[in-house]
Amino acid sequence: MNESIGALLELSHEIGRRENKLAILGEGNTSTKVDETSFAVKASGACLANMGETDITVCDSTLLIGLLDKKTPADEMVEAALMESRLKHSYRKPSVEAMFHAWLLTLQGVNFVGHCHPLSVNQVLCSPRARDFAERRLFPDEVVCCGPSSVFVPYADPGLALAREIRERTTDYIKINGFAPRLIVLQNHGIIAIGATANSVLACLLMAEKAGEIFVGAASLGGPNFLPAKHVERIFVRPDEAYRQRQLKI
Repeated sequence: MNESIGALLELSHEIGRRENKLAILGEGNTSTKVDETSFAVKASGACLANMGETDITVCDSTLLIGLLDKKTPADEMVEAALMESRLKHSYRKPSVEAMFHAWLLTLQGVNFVGHCHPLSVNQVLCSPRARDFAERRLFPDEVVCCGPSSVFVPYADPGLALAREIRERTTDYIKINGFAPRLIVLQNHGIIAIGATANSVLACLLMAEKAGEIFVGAASLGGPNFLPAKHVERIFVRPDEAYRQRQLKI
């Protein structure tokens, strides 16, 4: 088995573990870069918790990224493109969200993508406080694992419309901050973590779920009380935190 495919399966199984509260049934999807023009992504309808090699589809990334610039293609055209993107006819249909996976994997240093619908996080994302959760931080480890802030994406129809919104808002984030985000927050939907390794993606997702639980609890007590920006910035560049990230392989 290819090393990156093995890592993708391990990541998928961890995201799908019921006790992690990140995804159930057929929710969520994962992907990894194969080379500069192709990537492996979860097949539509597969369950992350018990994914196997036959639940992975390798796709032509250039074909799917090209869809983002077409003038409002019909749903039928998108479906046809998803099937055409498969590098082998024996592969199953890729997830409808394969388009945003294809684009995110073109970002520098990004080799893995994980998308899920965490229980606690979605309590916040389905509330008026969703943007606060994306753009502010509550505690140091959230900064270390999820970055100083996240991309906030207003609700968009899953598929092509969502992929376009993710591309636009992530591009804006990179222009403003000078680096790619670790976490992308989707209003009324879920979260996406991107990273160089499967472990960094999993760490980000798990910490985001912890942050969601803390956010909900703090809100019930009159909060949240967010970290001041100067402390967030300091934590993000501290040498000891960078060392700890290396030890944790994130």
